[in-house]
Amino acid sequence: MVKVTIDRPGCTSCESCWTLCPEVFEQDPNDDLSSITEQYRAGGNPAEGEVPDDLADCALEAADSCPVAVIIVEE
Repeated sequence: MVKVTIDRPGCTSCESCWTLCPEVFEQDPNDDLSSITEQYRAGGNPAEGEVPDDLADCALEAADSCPVAVIIVEE
């Protein structure tokens, strides 16, 4: 499993993460910020999650594309 964290207050809602990796990231309908998809959230927290190893590259690509570098992926 790979740990993914989003510094949500710093998110600019640019759409790159949920466009590149919709399995892991989604736009929160309440505040329009990036969130971890529900199935991978840790304790229901939209800012933290654990994703399977087969989605690690997807999550890393999204993190690398984030213009404000608010996504952290820890393998």
